[in-house]
Amino acid sequence: MLGETSRHRGHLMDLALDLALRSAGLRRSLPRGLTAPLADLVRAMNCYYSNLIEGHRTHPVDIERALRDDYSGNAAKRDLQLEARAHILVQRWIDGGGLAGRAVTVDGIREVHRRFCEELPEDFLWIGESAPRTRLVPGGLREHDVEVGRHLAVSPAAVPRFLERFAAAYGGLGRTETILAIAAAHHRLLWIHPFLDGNGRVARLVSHAVLLEALDTGALWSVARGLARNLGTYKGHLAACDRPRRNDLDGRGHLSEECLAEFTRFFLSTCIDQVSFMDSLMQPDRLRARILLWVEEEVRLGRLPPQAGGVLDAVLRQGTLERGQVPEITGTGDRQARRILAVLIDRGVLTSPSSRAAITLAVPASLASRFVPGLFPELPG
Repeated sequence: MLGETSRHRGHLMDLALDLALRSAGLRRSLPRGLTAPLADLVRAMNCYYSNLIEGHRTHPVDIERALRDDYSGNAAKRDLQLEARAHILVQRWIDGGGLAGRAVTVDGIREVHRRFCEELPEDFLWIGESAPRTRLVPGGLREHDVEVGRHLAVSPAAVPRFLERFAAAYGGLGRTETILAIAAAHHRLLWIHPFLDGNGRVARLVSHAVLLEALDTGALWSVARGLARNLGTYKGHLAACDRPRRNDLDGRGHLSEECLAEFTRFFLSTCIDQVSFMDSLMQPDRLRARILLWVEEEVRLGRLPPQAGGVLDAVLRQGTLERGQVPEITGTGDRQARRILAVLIDRGVLTSPSSRAAITLAVPASLASRFVPGLFPELPG
């Protein structure tokens, strides 16, 4: 970590405070009923971009289908869907508090890896392109030497000791110090490279969990999109942090404090950029205008009943909508009100856990480009 006397701390502390304020502001700006559906969408976004960093491209529409057990007939595409589904399931578990207080513990890190790998297709668990191949053990620490770029990771026998030191160094920090140390912890976990494969996904999921708890993000934004959009810079900083100390002014450890400070600045600035991006998309008035414009077009085309706009507007303003309110909003009887709800639920823009429960907004991936433009790449024509 950056030492308490580091000349870089002042500016980086300012960034950490700015990030905390912006993240809290984003969550406060949204009605409570909108946070869950938008967090679902961000979860798919995080999955898409985290996998993209690994060179695996699975469009969010295909991810959404996988969550409904609707898989491609193409074996390769199906495997990518299963990989994406695995990522979503682990992050959903994290967002639900499954890793609370344990994100940087050895058991917590291993559980993230285990949960992710247990959901992967069998072909993705075999490492190496030629015999003899090695099968990845979910949650199992590596038993082989690995080299990533120019970095020769610590020996397998040393991995448990380094992980224990990792947990001791980054666990138990105060909120501000945790935010300040997030980039260092992210780099260090990748530097240790505890698993034979899957380290990148695990490190980003762990970082997501740390930020979720330290900033109470509500899972409304993700750093993975920013890292993927600046992939060369991201990887360049990770490699630079492996460099030895340059001179007596470059910290007191074996590795360069200057490079660690630069990565921390990049990481925190990327987080701030992603919060600002999501804030611009999710402002209730702007979100409402985009959704209602879509409704108007669908009504004109005869694909939605004329009263649909009023129902969606009520959901957007209130966050949730009781079913008993729909007849009054639509000016119809109970039977017609139920039909209108059924159409909107079938289109994927409203959701409810049961036939009697309250209604909340949903944002299907197929409509993300209309409701939250720029969140995902456009579907190929």
